[in-house]
Amino acid sequence: MSHEMLTHLGLLAEVDSLSTELTQWADRSSKWPPARHCQALVRRLLARVDTLRVRLDAPLVVATLGGTGTGKSTLVNALLGAEVSQAGRQRPTTRQPTLVCRPGLRLSMLGIDPDAVVVIERDVPLLRDLVLLDCPDPDTTENEAERGSNLAKLRELLPHCDVLLVTATQQKYRSARVAEELASAAAGARLVFVQTHADVEADIREDWQRTLSGEYSTGEMFYVDSLAAIAESRQGLQPRGEFGRLVDLLTRELTVAATHRIRRANFLDLVSESLAICRQRVAQGMTQVEQLEAAIQEQRTRLAARLTERLRLELLDSRRSWESRLVSEVTAHWGFSPFACVLRVYQGLGGLVAGAALLRVRSAAQLALWGALEGGRRLRARRHDRRASEASVRAAWGWEEADLRTSAIIIDGYAAEAGIECHEGNPAVVQREAGSVAASFIGDASAQLRTVVQRQAARHSGWFTRLRYEFLFTIVLVALLYRFARNFFFDSWLGPELGLTSTAQPVLGTDFFLGAGLVLAVWSGLLLWFFTSRLRRGLTAEINEVAQAWSSPKFTAGFFAEASRQCREIHAWHDELARLIAQVTDLQARLAGPELLGYRVSPRSEAGSE
Repeated sequence: MSHEMLTHLGLLAEVDSLSTELTQWADRSSKWPPARHCQALVRRLLARVDTLRVRLDAPLVVATLGGTGTGKSTLVNALLGAEVSQAGRQRPTTRQPTLVCRPGLRLSMLGIDPDAVVVIERDVPLLRDLVLLDCPDPDTTENEAERGSNLAKLRELLPHCDVLLVTATQQKYRSARVAEELASAAAGARLVFVQTHADVEADIREDWQRTLSGEYSTGEMFYVDSLAAIAESRQGLQPRGEFGRLVDLLTRELTVAATHRIRRANFLDLVSESLAICRQRVAQGMTQVEQLEAAIQEQRTRLAARLTERLRLELLDSRRSWESRLVSEVTAHWGFSPFACVLRVYQGLGGLVAGAALLRVRSAAQLALWGALEGGRRLRARRHDRRASEASVRAAWGWEEADLRTSAIIIDGYAAEAGIECHEGNPAVVQREAGSVAASFIGDASAQLRTVVQRQAARHSGWFTRLRYEFLFTIVLVALLYRFARNFFFDSWLGPELGLTSTAQPVLGTDFFLGAGLVLAVWSGLLLWFFTSRLRRGLTAEINEVAQAWSSPKFTAGFFAEASRQCREIHAWHDELARLIAQVTDLQARLAGPELLGYRVSPRSEAGSE
C-alpha cells in the first residue's frame, strides 16, 4: 500500500473519529440555553451520519437544482443521450422527481424512498459510478408548507444528494428562491454550476460568479447548449466543447475512488456550517456570560474590600496585644543579654509592680484589695489577648446582611439574563456561602498573622539591631559601673594606700545610686521607646499590607460558587466548540473534493438567527 493511500486512510479515520467527538460534545450535560440549542442541532446533524454510512459504497447521487425553465430536465436528457425526463422551457414540467440509474441498483443503498421518485434504468457509461436525479422546480407558486408540493419533495430529497448540478439562465441566475434552496442544500453537497440555453443567451458566468463570491467557491462553471448536445448524441457524435468538458467532469472526477472523499468532504462541510451556526448562537450568549463573570468579580471585590477594612480596623484596635506578642517573640529570638533583660523587665512590668505591691501588704484587707486589682489586671490582659486572637473571626463575620443580599440580587439578575439557573438570591444560600468563606478566611488569616509576628520578630532581632541596642545600653551601664568601681576600689582605698592620691574620697552614697538608677531607667526607657516605636511602625505597616493582600477577590471566591462554576463549564464547552471548528477546518483543507467542483465557503449571516 502506497504512502499516499495510507495518508488518505488516516484522514478518513480522522473524519470518523470526528463523529465520535461530536457525539460526546452534543451529549455533554448543560443547562445553558444556547448550548442546548447547539447540541440539538448537532444531534440532528449526526443523524445524517448514519445515512452516510448506509450509502458509503453506493453510487454518487447527482441531482439537478434550478428554477423553472432553466433546462434541468433537458440537461439530464443530454447527459444520458436519450429523452428520459419531460422538458419544457417556460412552465414547470418536473413535478415528480425522476431518478435515472444503472439496471439492478437497489435504491435502499441510496437512502431514498422508492415511492418518492420515478425510477428509470439505463445502461450507459455515465451511470456506472453515479445516478442522476431530476428534482422538482423550487420556484413554483405552490404553498411550501403544503404536503406533496414541489418544495416539500425537493427538501425531502436534497439531504440524500452528493453533487448538485445548479442550472441557471440569463433570466434566472439571480432567483431568490433558488438561492435560498441552494444555501439550504449546499452545505452537504459538492456543486457544479451550469448555465444552459447557450444557443439563445449571452454568457453570464462572470457576473454569476461575482454574485456567488464570498459564499461559494464555484469551481469550473459551464456554458452549455443541451439541445445541441442531444442532437449530436443522436448522430452518434462524441460530446464536445463546454458540454464535453462537463461530461468528462462527471465521468472522470466522480469515480468510485472519489466517492468516499466527496461524501466525507460533504459531511465536513455540513459539520462546518452547523458549527458555524453554533458559534454565532453561542457568541450572542457569551456576552451575557462575560457580563455575569464581571459582576461576580465586582461583587467579590466589594465584599473583599469590606472584609479588608473591617479586619484592618480590628487588628489596629488590638495592636497593643499584638505588640506584646511581638516583644515576647523578639525576646525569645534575642536570647540572654543586658538589653534582652530590659525587654523582659518591660514585658513583665505589670507582674513586677504587682509583686512589689504584694511585698507592701500588711493586712488581710490590703491583701484582698491587691488580689482584686491583680485579678482585674490579668482579666483585662487575657481579654485583650483573646480579642487580638479573634480579630480575624470578627472581621470574617463583618458583612451586614443587607450587603450580602444586595450582591446576591445583582448576581441573580445577571444570571437570569445569561440563561444560567442558580439560586444566588436565596438568603439561605447566601448565608451558607458567607459561612464557608468566613471559615476559610479565619484559618488563612490566623496563619498569616502568626507569620507576620514571626517575620517582624526575625527582622527586629537581627545581629545588627541587637549590636546597636546592646552597645547603646551597655555603654551607659559600663559608665555607671566604672564610676562606682573607681570610687569604691581606687579613690577611697587603693589610691591613698599606694600613695597614688593625696586624700581618700568618701564612698558614694545613696544619692549616687538613686541618680544612677534614674539615669539608667531614663536611658532604658528611651531605648525601649525607640525600639517599640520601630516595632509598632513595622507592625502597622505589616497589618496594612496584609489587609491589602486580603482585598483580593480570591479570598471571597466562595461567594456565588454555583454561578461561577456554570460560567467555567460554559467556557470549557465553548473552548471545545472552538477546538472542533479548528479540527474541521483542518480536515476540510486536507480532505477537499475534486478541485473542479464548487462548494459552500461560509453560511449566510442570517443562518444564525434561524
